[in-house]
Amino acid sequence: MSDFTDIAIIGGTGYAGAELLRLAYGHPRLRVTRIVGQSRAGEPVARVLPSLTGLYEGDVVAFDAADVAGAATVAFTALPHGASAGVVAELRGLGMRVLDLSADFRLDDPEVYAEWYGEHLAPDLFGQAVYGLVELERERLRGAELIAIPGCYPTASILGLAPLVAEGLVGLDGLIIDAKSGATGAGRKPSLGTHLPEVGEGIRAYKAAGHHRHTPEIEMVLGGLAGSPLRVTFTPHLVPMSRGILATAYGMASVGATAEACTEAARELYRGSPSVVVLDPGAHPDTGWVRASNQAFVSYAKDTRTGRIVAQTAIDNLVKGTAGQALQCLNVAMGWDEGEGVSAPATWP
Repeated sequence: MSDFTDIAIIGGTGYAGAELLRLAYGHPRLRVTRIVGQSRAGEPVARVLPSLTGLYEGDVVAFDAADVAGAATVAFTALPHGASAGVVAELRGLGMRVLDLSADFRLDDPEVYAEWYGEHLAPDLFGQAVYGLVELERERLRGAELIAIPGCYPTASILGLAPLVAEGLVGLDGLIIDAKSGATGAGRKPSLGTHLPEVGEGIRAYKAAGHHRHTPEIEMVLGGLAGSPLRVTFTPHLVPMSRGILATAYGMASVGATAEACTEAARELYRGSPSVVVLDPGAHPDTGWVRASNQAFVSYAKDTRTGRIVAQTAIDNLVKGTAGQALQCLNVAMGWDEGEGVSAPATWP
C-alpha cells in the first residue's frame, strides 16, 4: 500500500493551482497524479509551469471526472467563481474529498449567495461544505469531505478581528477594513487592471463602498462570532507588488479594552496554531515577513485619541490566503499534523 495520498489539482495552471503544486511537492504525504487545466490541455506541464520541470513529466489534461477519481482520492478545485460548483458536484458524486478554492461553497445563506454571485450551479451541495478557516473551524474540519477555502481578503481581515469580536473588545457598529493586495490576487489571466505599466507606479482602491464580493463572507464569519448580524466597511486596494495582503481594521474600543488585552485575546485564540503569529502591541506586520509562507502576522494598537483599536494582519495571498490554507485544511481533515508541509518560514529578503 502506498504511503502517499494521491491528489489532483483542477485548475492547476493558474496562480493558486501553481502554488498548490509547489507546496504539494514539499509535503511528505502527498503525490500529484493529475494536473487539470482546460485551456492548456495537451501541453507539457514543464512548458506551462516551468518551475515544475523535472518534477512532473506528464501533460496538462482536460477535465474528466472519472479519470480524476481513478487517479486520486483528493481533489483541489482552483477554478473561477461559478465554474467550480459543477466540477465539485461531479467529483463528490464519485466519492472524492474536495477542497474548493472558489467562493462557490463559502457562504451559508443561499439568498446572500444569489445576491452577490447569481444562481448556484450545485444547489444540492449548498451549505454542506465546512468553511476552511482552520483557526476557527478546526473541530468541524476533522474528517470533512467538502471544504470551502476562504478568500484571501477574508482570511486576513477575519484573523485580525476575530479575537476582538469574540471577546467583545470592540463595538460591532462601524467596523472598517482597509486592505491592500498584490496583483496575483486577480489571477493569471492578463488585464489592463493588473498589467505592470498600468499599475507599477500607483496604488488604487477598487470595488469600494460595499461592492466587493468578499464583504458578505467577512460579515458571515464575524457575525457568527458576535452572535448577531453585523456590517463592515471593506475597501480593497491594488498595490504594485506580486503577492501579499496587509489588512488594517478599525473598531471602537469597548470599555477597558487595551492593545495588551487585544493581544492576549488573540494569543489565547490562536494558541497552538502553526500559522498565526501574534506580535507585541504596537508592532507593524510587513508582507515581506510572510512572503511565500503560510504564516499570518497579527498585531494590535489603540488610538487613545479616538478610542479605536487598530488590528493589522499580513499574509501571503497565495499561501495562507489560498493554497497553503487548503493544505492546512487537508492536514486537519486527514488527522495529520496541522503544519505538515506548510511550516516553512518566509522567503526573505
